[in-house]
Amino acid sequence: MKELPRQCASGSRQVMHICAIFRQSHFLAPLSLLCIALAGCTVGPDFVRPDVAANADYSRKQLTITAQADVDAGGAAQQLIAGMDIPGQWWTLFRSPALNALVAEAMHANPNVSAAQAALRQANELVYADQASLFPSITGNVSKTREKISGVTTGAPSSSILTLNSASLSISYAPDVFGGTRRQIESSTAQAEYERFQLEATYLTLTSNVVNTAVSLASVRDQVAATEEIIRLQSDQLDLLHAQRRLGAIGDTDVLTQETALAQTRATLPPLQKQLAQTRNQLMAYLGRFPNQDQDERFNLASLHLPEQLPLSLPSAIVGQRPDVRSAQAQLHQASANIGVAVANQLPQFSITGSLGSTVASGTRLFSAGSGVWSLAGSIAQPIFDAGALEHRKRAAVAAYDESAAQYRGTVIAAFQDVANALRALEADADALNQQVVAERSAQANLGLVQAQFRLGAVAYINLLTAQQTYQNTVLARVRAQAARYSDTTALFQALGGGWWNRADVDPATAGTPDRFGLPSWQEIMPPANKKAAPANAARLD
Repeated sequence: MKELPRQCASGSRQVMHICAIFRQSHFLAPLSLLCIALAGCTVGPDFVRPDVAANADYSRKQLTITAQADVDAGGAAQQLIAGMDIPGQWWTLFRSPALNALVAEAMHANPNVSAAQAALRQANELVYADQASLFPSITGNVSKTREKISGVTTGAPSSSILTLNSASLSISYAPDVFGGTRRQIESSTAQAEYERFQLEATYLTLTSNVVNTAVSLASVRDQVAATEEIIRLQSDQLDLLHAQRRLGAIGDTDVLTQETALAQTRATLPPLQKQLAQTRNQLMAYLGRFPNQDQDERFNLASLHLPEQLPLSLPSAIVGQRPDVRSAQAQLHQASANIGVAVANQLPQFSITGSLGSTVASGTRLFSAGSGVWSLAGSIAQPIFDAGALEHRKRAAVAAYDESAAQYRGTVIAAFQDVANALRALEADADALNQQVVAERSAQANLGLVQAQFRLGAVAYINLLTAQQTYQNTVLARVRAQAARYSDTTALFQALGGGWWNRADVDPATAGTPDRFGLPSWQEIMPPANKKAAPANAARLD
């Protein structure tokens, strides 16, 4: 690896002027360290986001518009508009008030969202904790000592009981001469940024899952309705065969074969009903509800509008829009800052300590004339021999950076792959639905013709059975093809980042508060009797 660049900033005019004044005074020793800190360096590499290849794109062939199918639900052609911005609430493009309400409920009540927001709040508070290292720490000390010294140990007469009272303020400060503390703050800030985009990834995954689950509910419900209609048609056909059997026009074989076909069709209904129930249970989990809290929200494909204009972000914009890419970028930034921390640990460590107080024999005379005590010290510590521990930790930090860089590149490639897959799915499934509609109508017309011919005795029963099965398969395939177009649209919005930059739904409390003074509350020190202490934001299972 090439030598890491270092950013060293010289002190400002004001800082250098102050240093010059102190050089003329008697405070040269301790305050020179402060001047060095204020005009110090920040070792380690400065983070720069890796560039995406200039020729990176989603596919060789540009898709602009999909095919159109002659069916109401999900049959519209979809036009892709390059550079079009993504609405923050993209799910509203499906024009379903019930769906909008479920997404809003999920974003408010889903436990994963609460966990991600708590993780972001924790990361921000840790940033403030690291920032405190840039400030001096002040500690107050008060003590009272009573002692009696035996004359046996000193050879003098035993002393009377002595009482000493003291009070002091101790100050300690570690100047950030080489920027190790600043790099640590940079690292924790990058971790907070990672949690920020993990939260956005949680929002994106959750909203996509809710929409896809609603589409699945609609698809399964329509498949159940189609299967029940096919069962009705087969039952009517069976009644006709029974009538013909009574007249002696056909044998038992045709009746038994139709009964078998009807039973097989009925057997496909319970799995669909199970899938419907399990999908509803999954939706309840996304909404933060228990299974018995189902409010019977119903969806069918006809109630969902297929968006006819879809955004297609520019390839150069995808790295800034995808939460997973931004999270990987934050991890890379953190790894870069950790190199600076490791380098700074190999260099001299500076510290300044001081105290000011009073010690008297009587507590009422504290801080009286002649009772003052003080101390001031500065130190420099340079690691000389540690068997290579710090050097190996630096090398480990460099290796961690290389790992994060490779993972970042992999995440970017996966992002482009997701968009390319979504675009290809939009094109293929639009063509598939178009053909499925044609196949269904052809199978329906053929079934009607064969039924009429069978009544007249012009065709054998096996022809009727084949026509029934073909029609049944084409109906269910058409419903699944319709649902696929809604799911593909959702996948495209998810692959492009979901428009989080056009929303403001992150809880402001996740930012924390950079307080510099704080003590535990009375409730934290003395929790109420007969109650277990719990944080203010503890979760409840209602």
